[in-house]
Amino acid sequence: MIYFNNKSFFFLPFIIFFIMPFENWKEDLEMNRTSKDYFFAQNLQSPIPMDERENFDGLKYYPPDPTFYFELDFHEHAKKESIQIQDTKENMRTLIRWGKFIFKIDGKEYILQAYKSDPNEKHFFVPFRDATSGKETYGAGKYLDLDEKNSKNGMGKWILDFNLAYNPFCAYNEDYACPFVTPENWLKVPILAGEKKYHD
Repeated sequence: MIYFNNKSFFFLPFIIFFIMPFENWKEDLEMNRTSKDYFFAQNLQSPIPMDERENFDGLKYYPPDPTFYFELDFHEHAKKESIQIQDTKENMRTLIRWGKFIFKIDGKEYILQAYKSDPNEKHFFVPFRDATSGKETYGAGKYLDLDEKNSKNGMGKWILDFNLAYNPFCAYNEDYACPFVTPENWLKVPILAGEKKYHD
């Protein structure tokens, strides 16, 4: 899981969500959510403000829904362009548009671009907004992280599971700076999966 603070992004291995085999999917998803709640409540690196932790009773999620679980080919771009993304503190971040995922919901095709911040990275950053953003979910969008070791099934397909979509740290605490989602990753369909907004 990749988070962004007010200076740069950093990797927290403590709560990375490994992609699970589908047969154990729901049970492992619930276990991941429980582990994340514990981390947010107890860990010194939690983004939950200290004055809110005493009353923190867990994050809000959509119920697990296999409709939003996809096993996909990754379409790597022949030309990998660097793009500039503004964050919530008005800093500019550079990301590399590495490839894309193509999937269908209710028979309609959608595309999400996948990014790297460094060519040598082994994981992809997939931010997105959807029709729930600013309503049931965080207005600036949610993130997915996929890595080459843990995000593939036995057939080499990439697992894009929106049930693992999470809020950036700035959704809980304004001290953090998080990149906005580029318009190319704005989905017009509601993604009723993953984390809901923290503040009502």
